[in-house]
Amino acid sequence: MNSPHEINVIKMKDVSKVYDNGAVALDNINISIKRGEFVFIVGTSGAGKSSFIKLLLREITPTAGTVTINGYNIKNMDNHDIPYLRRSLGVIFQDYRLLPNKTVYENVAFAMRVIESPRRLILRSVNSVLDVVGLREKYKCFPNQLSGGEQQRVAIARAIVNNPAIVIADEPTGNLDPETSWEIMDIFQRINAAGTTIVMATHDKTIVDTMQKRVIAIENGHIVRDESIGGYGYEI
Repeated sequence: MNSPHEINVIKMKDVSKVYDNGAVALDNINISIKRGEFVFIVGTSGAGKSSFIKLLLREITPTAGTVTINGYNIKNMDNHDIPYLRRSLGVIFQDYRLLPNKTVYENVAFAMRVIESPRRLILRSVNSVLDVVGLREKYKCFPNQLSGGEQQRVAIARAIVNNPAIVIADEPTGNLDPETSWEIMDIFQRINAAGTTIVMATHDKTIVDTMQKRVIAIENGHIVRDESIGGYGYEI
């Protein structure tokens, strides 16, 4: 019997994605990501990273092959199962995507209200994750009253408030200065240390080279490198 850490939470087998215009985004991808891993997805613009991330979010489905996420086969799953898959995922984007007319507290709580969590659980969970990201004192602030780094912290809190099995981050430090980026990465490391799988697409060479995590490099729709302790590998 596998230990919990050895269970694959993401598995792609012979996966290809060809768009309607004939563009081949991914070609015969085979990858397994185990529970608790921290994985960087790297590659130049247009290499296929965005399609890789969209498959994980089930924004698209594969043209060929199978993608299994948290036990769900994303191509064959029933539509009513899609919300349950997405509840097991925390998603963080480069542009934060906060609700401008809601406070920090309300932005984070919204992720729990959507799944009809009890009010007392929302209060306890939101305060807890705001402590994790260091924003408990700013719970009444609106996004336009926060710095970019603080807005990204709110986005992280929102992504983890429902205890997802996997956090998927798409260029989460892309709009941040280096010092703030490292503060954000420290939060990601703590989330990962608590057992959450993290898959992060990034162009930040310094972060990838310094952290020495697993690195999957995609070029022209192919995985060209998969190193358990890797570096960025591209000039920027």
